[in-house]
Amino acid sequence: MATNKRKVMLPHTMGQAGVNLIKARDDIETVIYPTGIGQAEFLPLLADCAGIALSVTPFRQAEMDASPVMQVVARIGVGYDAVEVPALTARGVPLMVAGTANSTSVAEQAFNLMMALAKKNALLNRLVREGQWHDRHGGLPMELAGKTVLIVGFGRIGTRSAKRCLGFDMTVLIHDPYVDPKAITAAGYEPVSDLDAALPRADFVSIHCPKTPETVGLFNAARLGRMKKGAFIVNTARGGIIDEPALHAALASGHLAGAGLDVFEEEPTPVSNELLKLDTVIASPHMAGFTTEAVAAMAVATARNILSVLDGEPNRDNVINKEVLR
Repeated sequence: MATNKRKVMLPHTMGQAGVNLIKARDDIETVIYPTGIGQAEFLPLLADCAGIALSVTPFRQAEMDASPVMQVVARIGVGYDAVEVPALTARGVPLMVAGTANSTSVAEQAFNLMMALAKKNALLNRLVREGQWHDRHGGLPMELAGKTVLIVGFGRIGTRSAKRCLGFDMTVLIHDPYVDPKAITAAGYEPVSDLDAALPRADFVSIHCPKTPETVGLFNAARLGRMKKGAFIVNTARGGIIDEPALHAALASGHLAGAGLDVFEEEPTPVSNELLKLDTVIASPHMAGFTTEAVAAMAVATARNILSVLDGEPNRDNVINKEVLR
């Protein structure tokens, strides 16, 4: 039977508060789909879809071609490397992200990884559990106070990470070629335009830039080699920004003291990943942006993003390809 309702697809992992916002609309048909859906099953569902929320499901040219009535694509989060933005733009379809909904969560996890590395949490926990209490002086933890951190990317998350580092009496350097240095200085940090020149100064590097052709492999063997001996690197942005074999070599040689990784080039990363065999690596399964609070906030923001477009008043602040707006 024909219906005038517009179809909106939501992944099964979307927070209930956001799902409820969509379901409350009697002019919308809500369809829940599994995040691990294969392309063969996914494409036919898009034929009459007006809006979709994406978790980890890719959305590229093939998906766009299968979506003749699509009006809005929304990411439940802020990263969009699995979305082919030009394909959406060519059709005038906005890509929307969740704004600052999970920014605090990611910033906290980035700082948590820095703290865990500095305080040798994994090692000290193991010493207690394995009855090696008296070996605790073999490698002492360090204080964050007085250390220098280089924040790469000064957007929604980088700004929050910087604030937390400053609160722990660290010297904060900021590298972001797309932010006015005066704005960085006004916020109380030191802008650095030359990434290579800044690396030898930093005890910690925390990555918060998007994954783009410009940033893939940004931290290759040469850049890791320029880092201060004994420094730490943390990545809560996207896998692939750090060259993993190069990172392994820098850690195994002792040039770098440790790495905190929430993201990997391949996800889920295989248990055979050589980085996971190093005691100097602390890993988490791409969970920095997922806390109780962030999941609820991202779901609500995503639902509102979709509805804003369907209602003809898109939330411009959350649109990535603003050129589609009129």
